Amino acid sequence: MFQFSVPCLMGVEGLVADELKYKGFESVRAENGRVLFSGDESACARANLLLRCGERVLLRVAGFSAKSFDQLFEGVKALPWEEYLGEKDAFPVKGFSLHSQLHSVPDCQRIVKKAVVERLRQVYHTNWLEETGRKHQLQFSLMNDWCEVFLDTTGAPLYKRGYKIEQNEASLRETLAASLVKLIRWKGREPLYDPFCGSGTIAIEAAQTALNIAPGLHRAFDAAGWNDRFAAAFVQEREAALAAQRQEKLPILVSDRDPNCVRLTRENAERAGVGNCMEYAVADALEADWQKRAGVLLTNPPYGIRLLDQQRARELYQAMGQALSGSGLKAYILSSDEQFEHCFGKRADKRRKLYNGMVKCNLYQYFKG
Repeated sequence: MFQFSVPCLMGVEGLVADELKYKGFESVRAENGRVLFSGDESACARANLLLRCGERVLLRVAGFSAKSFDQLFEGVKALPWEEYLGEKDAFPVKGFSLHSQLHSVPDCQRIVKKAVVERLRQVYHTNWLEETGRKHQLQFSLMNDWCEVFLDTTGAPLYKRGYKIEQNEASLRETLAASLVKLIRWKGREPLYDPFCGSGTIAIEAAQTALNIAPGLHRAFDAAGWNDRFAAAFVQEREAALAAQRQEKLPILVSDRDPNCVRLTRENAERAGVGNCMEYAVADALEADWQKRAGVLLTNPPYGIRLLDQQRARELYQAMGQALSGSGLKAYILSSDEQFEHCFGKRADKRRKLYNGMVKCNLYQYFKG
């Protein structure tokens, strides 16, 4: 039985924990910036394939106090690395340090690497480790002089689903888009509109969620190549995920005034397996007759990070507020602008702080009519 850690964007820890609990994972515990759970190789594979809101799945090897380089070296060397790493396996090291006496990350990387090498040389009775075999990415974290060591089972982060070969400049991270869908509790039964579709991330994540399409179904994971047990687990869990998905038309309409965005959304949706599940339109959000529509509007309009763009974004927010005023739509709008409500012309019924990468945002929720 292993312990795993799922790093996630700040503000979505509860959503990741709910995902894991709903799927039957054991010992689920949410902490700041991550969620922990326990399980075997099958649990590792299932989490990588099914998690929509987490960033990656790390196998936690151990934790120990490390206030000096000697403590760091001895703590890492004492761990049973031979249970995870073969004689020829590659094991690059990366990590971070916060509020710790060992604050030099490059030095810590060298110490961790040296300690693992020393352990494996003794166990395998060799003076040279080739590191030409399967990759095992080692990660360490140093926080308040406490060191934790992990093996990354995921590889490329979970938000890289594989369907966005091309994307627009301000594309929303897939894990955040999936979090938005979970926050508004959309299940595919009422119309969903995204009038600023961009790369189509929100609509695609909504469609995959409603149809129970595993987000990791069409991508590779590092742990699948570790050994026969992990390989078999990924094959079995992938087959189960395929059998569980559905295919049907959904009440999703995506639009953008830029034809290239609509084209890109359609192409991405087709790669994601939901191309025929939604409708597409080239249209200006401010010219639509929202008064005649019902359902949910979930969108990520331009933020306007630079000064000139910010002014234009605020003008857009004001026009959106006027266009949506009096409609029966429930509106959920993601923005990094603290003046959004003032520009929109109405105080949100609820706000939820989230992060789009390093950009702090709020999901402004209007659902009371």
